[in-house]
Amino acid sequence: MQHTFARRHWLALAAATLAATGLPAWAQAQDFPSKPITLIVPFPAGGSTDRHMRTLAEIAGKHLGQPVVVDNRPGAGGTLGPGTMARTAKPDGYTITQFPLSMFRMPYMQKVAWNPITDFSYIVGVSGYLFGFTVRSDSPYKSFNEYIAAARKNPGAVDYGSTGAGTSPHLLMEELAENAKVKLNHIPFKGNADLQQAVLGGHVSAQSDASGWDRYVESGQMRLLLTFGDKRTKRWPDVPTAKELGYGVVSTSPYGIAGPKGMDPAVVQKLHDAFKKAIEDPRNLELMEQLNQEVWYRSSADYAQWAKEAFAKDKALIERLGLAAK
Repeated sequence: MQHTFARRHWLALAAATLAATGLPAWAQAQDFPSKPITLIVPFPAGGSTDRHMRTLAEIAGKHLGQPVVVDNRPGAGGTLGPGTMARTAKPDGYTITQFPLSMFRMPYMQKVAWNPITDFSYIVGVSGYLFGFTVRSDSPYKSFNEYIAAARKNPGAVDYGSTGAGTSPHLLMEELAENAKVKLNHIPFKGNADLQQAVLGGHVSAQSDASGWDRYVESGQMRLLLTFGDKRTKRWPDVPTAKELGYGVVSTSPYGIAGPKGMDPAVVQKLHDAFKKAIEDPRNLELMEQLNQEVWYRSSADYAQWAKEAFAKDKALIERLGLAAK
């Protein structure tokens, strides 16, 4: 009898402790989300990444039953926001981030306090960019080959801007310059929005960037000289690719959404399902067509596997371009 009482007393105490410390993981996952979710966008507001992520966040929030709030945290070539999240955010699913390709490159270029493979939970692969090279409409460069010819005449004096050191727009141009045997002057910016203003203001003569320049090309304020896709775009069929001009560079720089390491698989699945529905939503597909982007859906497991392969592969690229940390 005493044993039965003691057992009941112990069970009651355990239940009270559990109530005080929070619900077990399976119950938390079942209840998720019970408050708004923060989606870090590691680039400034107004650029192509921000435009895409805001649309996806709004649609995914409807499927989750809670708003997904965008938090712009630009810096360090798109790695500051995700890196800070990895070190400081709880793995409860309420803080997630857009995960750019620069996350696989920066660790080879400088010392960082995170590992892109072991410090993140991969949620879903989303899309890739259309990269292009633009100048202001009154630029003396009427074609990309004219720009390269000027760089040959004045090594290191002809400049271009990108969204930061180690980002795809930067490395694409470094690779192209190496193949073309020219020296260019790279000027890094925090993101797409401030880079566009620098080009329009004449502070930098050209830019390598994702398709946030589309509206300026359409309005006649900028001239698109080159794209970096495998083939010409439907929207600008007269613009050649770097590949067809013989520069041997093709990239779409795939990106997705990730959270901190140690997330509950059931929470990852809920986020994956909501964002997958958002990717397939007609409103998102319409925006992606405007941005000349393609769907690059990957399940959580496939995205994590792809990340391991991308991280290993990019080591060789960074070393070849002479950008590895000494």
